Amino acid sequence: MSRILISREHVMRAFAIVPAAGRSQRMGQAKLLLPWGQATVIEGVLARWRASLVERIVVVARRDDQPLQDRLRQFQQRATAPVELVLPEIDPPDMKASVRAALDHLRRVANPGPDDVWLMAPADMPELSSRVVNCLIEAVRQFPGEILVPRSGGRRGHPVLFPFALAQHVDQLGPDEGLNRLLESLPVRELEWPADQADEAVPVDLDTPDDYARAVESGRSRC
Repeated sequence: MSRILISREHVMRAFAIVPAAGRSQRMGQAKLLLPWGQATVIEGVLARWRASLVERIVVVARRDDQPLQDRLRQFQQRATAPVELVLPEIDPPDMKASVRAALDHLRRVANPGPDDVWLMAPADMPELSSRVVNCLIEAVRQFPGEILVPRSGGRRGHPVLFPFALAQHVDQLGPDEGLNRLLESLPVRELEWPADQADEAVPVDLDTPDDYARAVESGRSRC
């Protein structure tokens, strides 16, 4: 199910990267372990990835974040799609470093080819849409070799899909350059999503207590 035929000779694989090494400074507590439905925020995120066409889910966390590691290992035991935990020797200082660690891991264990892709969204988006993920993956057949991003209501959303052939550009980013630099310097194909379904293509991230409270009050955390 997780492989997409893009030509008679090649089968594309899709990998999800979940950067989960942040310290939740604006939330004031470990936001990925906050309750979300019957589980936690991070489990809500992983459940959305697991329900999609991705073949592997790579989560990057800090070595000292034992509570998150314990929760992830519990999720691994019942996950159908492989969930792989990466713990860099040096804690990633930013999302760019987490993505680099995940890409290095995939190079070692998955031997990705030029037709494969990786998708990335922040770890605090439990409303990430599996349907949007699948639409991006399936669109690769129409737009091979391009960065793909959903767009709705004039805003770009998540996740972002990158051809694995472009992974080297992450390695080449300067110390003061973030991942957004790739979207500024490389061609990006925006896939328009219906305006009445904008929340699906542009999911809210949970940065602050107010963000979380609004999500819970709206009933979305029951999903």
